[in-house]
Amino acid sequence: MRVLGVDPGLTRCGVGVVEGVAGRPLAMLGVGVVRTPPDAEAGRRLVAIEQGIEAWLDEHRPELVAVERVFAQHNVRTVMGTAQASAIAMLCAARRDIPVALHTPSEVKAAITGSGRADKAQVGAMVTRLLRLDAPPKPADAADALALAICHIWRAPALNRLQRAQEAARPSRIPTTASVRKVTR
Repeated sequence: MRVLGVDPGLTRCGVGVVEGVAGRPLAMLGVGVVRTPPDAEAGRRLVAIEQGIEAWLDEHRPELVAVERVFAQHNVRTVMGTAQASAIAMLCAARRDIPVALHTPSEVKAAITGSGRADKAQVGAMVTRLLRLDAPPKPADAADALALAICHIWRAPALNRLQRAQEAARPSRIPTTASVRKVTR
C-alpha cells in the first residue's frame, strides 16, 4: 500500500509518502513541506497548497491519502488555516478518486510511539527508526506527515475488518410498512 500523509497547515503543509504493509518493513518514498508565505492573501496560499499536493500526487501516485483530522484549539485562526489546508488535500484526492482517511493527532502518536501524548521529538525519533532514516525529517511537519502515512498502513487491516463487519451487520433491505406483518393477539 502506498500512502501520502498530509499534515495540514497554511504556512507549512507536511507531505510524506510511505509504502508497505502492516507487519513488514516500510519504505519512505518522499518527504517534504509545501510552504506558503504568511503575508500572502489566503486564496493564493490555498492555490499554492493545492498545486503542491497535486505535484506530490502526480509524482508518487498513492493509493490513499491520510490527513490529520482537524481538532479544536484555542487559536481560531490556526484552526481555520489547518481546516482549509486539510480540505484542499481532501479535494485533490477526491478529484482523482483516491480514498481519504482521517486520523487524529493522538491516534497517530499512539500508533507510532505507543503514547497518544508523545511530543514532536518522540514522533520524529520513531519515524526515523521505523523508516530506517539517518536523521529525523525536518521540519516536524514533514515527520508528522510520514507518521500519518505509517499510522494508516498499520491501522488499515483492522479498519478494513471493522468496515466489512459493519457492512455484514446491515440488513440487506429495509422493510417497508407494506411488508411488515401486523401482529395481533
